[in-house]
Amino acid sequence: MVKVLMVCMGNICRSPMAEGVFRRLLADAGLADQVYVDSAGTHADYHPDSPPDSRGQATALHRGVDLSGIRARLVTVADFAEFDHVLAMDRDNLADLLAACRDVELRRRIRLLMDFAPDWPEREVPDPYYGGPEGFKRVMDMVEAAAQGLLIHLRERYPF
Repeated sequence: MVKVLMVCMGNICRSPMAEGVFRRLLADAGLADQVYVDSAGTHADYHPDSPPDSRGQATALHRGVDLSGIRARLVTVADFAEFDHVLAMDRDNLADLLAACRDVELRRRIRLLMDFAPDWPEREVPDPYYGGPEGFKRVMDMVEAAAQGLLIHLRERYPF
């Protein structure tokens, strides 16, 4: 089984949205039993075991993605060995992940999620937490584009 971890800071906005979107794409593609997806935060101790932000849940649900079962958790050192792909939402979280992962080989698994959306000019998914609903819609657009690219990448790399 291929394992993918989506990572933001608090694990209540961007990474749960990315997890939910990618989980739906996997189900639609018939790959839910071959690819496991989860999310975590580099600073999820801010919101331990909290559900995703209500604005993110509403935005996702409007697009057919249910985030209600997701709960915030902190990235652990074990995650670097457990997950084949560790995808950060922005460069700050990417730097935190790279600093926490001491194994050179495992560090190769850590990338930006937007690396899988080459047609988007932005390389970082912005944090919508302090903004309004438009920020959550923008995040949803970005993670949907990146999730599509990630699915293509995984199909090319793994023999499903």
